[in-house]
Amino acid sequence: MAKTTDPAVIFGIRQPDKPFCWLRAGRLKVQVVGSNLGGIFYDGVEVLRGISFLVRDENWGTCPAHVTSLETKRSRDGFTVTFQAVAQKGAAKIVTKGEISARSDQLRFHAVAKPNQDFKTNRTGFVVLHPINGVAGRPVTVTHTDGKVEKARFPACISPGQPFFEIRALEHAPAPGLKAKVVMEGHKYEMEDQRNWTDASFKTYVCSLLDPWPYVLKGGETVEQSVTVTLTGSAKTKAAQAVPELVVSRPLKLPEIGIAVAPDHAVAATRLCDEISTLGPSHLVGTLQAGPALNDLCKAYARIAARTHLPFTLELVLPCLDVAHMEVGAFAAAMAQAGLVATRIVVTQCHDLKSFQPSDGRPAGPSYQEMAQAARAHFPAAQIGGGMTSYFTELNRKQPPQGVFDFITHSICPIVHDASDAAVMQTLECLPHVFASAKIMIGKAPYHLGPSSIGARLNPYGASLAANPKTLRMCLAPNDPRQKGEFAVAWNLGVLAAAAQAGLKSVTLSAINGPQGLVFGRSEKTPLYSFLQNIMELAGQKISLLTCDSQLRGLVDEDGRGYVFNPLPTPQTISQSRRKYRLQGFETRKFRISSV
Repeated sequence: MAKTTDPAVIFGIRQPDKPFCWLRAGRLKVQVVGSNLGGIFYDGVEVLRGISFLVRDENWGTCPAHVTSLETKRSRDGFTVTFQAVAQKGAAKIVTKGEISARSDQLRFHAVAKPNQDFKTNRTGFVVLHPINGVAGRPVTVTHTDGKVEKARFPACISPGQPFFEIRALEHAPAPGLKAKVVMEGHKYEMEDQRNWTDASFKTYVCSLLDPWPYVLKGGETVEQSVTVTLTGSAKTKAAQAVPELVVSRPLKLPEIGIAVAPDHAVAATRLCDEISTLGPSHLVGTLQAGPALNDLCKAYARIAARTHLPFTLELVLPCLDVAHMEVGAFAAAMAQAGLVATRIVVTQCHDLKSFQPSDGRPAGPSYQEMAQAARAHFPAAQIGGGMTSYFTELNRKQPPQGVFDFITHSICPIVHDASDAAVMQTLECLPHVFASAKIMIGKAPYHLGPSSIGARLNPYGASLAANPKTLRMCLAPNDPRQKGEFAVAWNLGVLAAAAQAGLKSVTLSAINGPQGLVFGRSEKTPLYSFLQNIMELAGQKISLLTCDSQLRGLVDEDGRGYVFNPLPTPQTISQSRRKYRLQGFETRKFRISSV
């Protein structure tokens, strides 16, 4: 792609991401991001992915913390950071005073927060992130709030619910010979498996989702919490290569690649049929919901299908007001009237647009078997799919029975919990875990990844998607600035590589227009459009994956031509067959090897 350092070209926005700095205390290296902590390393080994003191509102929105003062003092054996930060929503604000102190074998983060008035929150306090690589499936010692000690393991397959409750401390081995103990005080804590949302971490957070939420912090009352990390031993690891080598995999098949036609932008998409045809996707995906716009939406989809001659997959969201046979029949009638034919039907229901804890009761709705039976009756020539139009989390918490559907689907979104550049790219680490867990769940059924992009298509966890009028980096916003930048090319390439590695049947990336669009306005094509136009030619063909330090870095075709990308924000030099290549942060580059 274009070689440039212009942030508008790379990220679609000139505003920089959260600034950070590194501080050292002996063998301990800590990333400070505003008033929170990013990566925590000891002897070069990642111990924790982050420690943050967060304020979440009643819709799970994170209230941004504006740092009003920050002072760093370095000493011979460590450092101390003191700060004050203000999180605000409307007239309500929470002022947090914190101190982060470190010496070579211990780190402590202490915070005292006080709201100026009653503040409704789903969670206010510390969140501790453990990485997944080298941690998933490995032993952990859990000390509970009652003092009991449990010898356990971090989940190997992705846990649909919380692996551990009532936590006071966690101890694990980040590397052979090294132990890390994390003590969390001020309240009870519990853990969730954030791989559900493609976050590359296990998250231990304050309070419990089993308790009522939102809850109210009383104005003027203080919230005091602390997290202490203690390291013992020394990491016994192999020395890293000075210039890591690219490894070429055995031949694999690249999945079919489709794009979505978002229902709110389908009428405008009828003017982009030439752009769709030029792009050359394997299929299109549309969504139908009951309502006054249904007939017009069917007509728009029918016009697009007729002009592009592309097969349509339709997601039917049943309103759950009648039996499944009647509701699927209403969609079939509207489609027949418009002349709209689907080769694949995904049948789901409105309740599955929202998230439920595994132990929660769900509103009444048809079973998977009833929906599949109704879809087959009305669409005998179509393949019938099940699963979720939302994210893997919801699929994992409401698993479809094997043998009921012709294929299974769900989508992904990398900005559910953290919209920073590094966190979005780290979700690629998690995709092999998501795909492996899903394949165990669904058995031999073909696996389709539904419409997915950096921007969120749904918010199952709150009342609505986050309003983002300035198109900033924002969690659960439909419009993300990076959709227009080179950054999106690298992330989408990583998704395709992970999907090929896992043997997925098809992948749907972005939409033709709208906030997750490949084309903006009447004709503004994104770098991602050009990249996908080139990569579409390889859909269904044999390709080989490129890995480096066990991480996916690109793919090439049978002639050795393809793409390589750098998932890191800093420049990186890699080698292949004694040749060295230097890639800028988040850069994607056309690549060729001499043989596959």
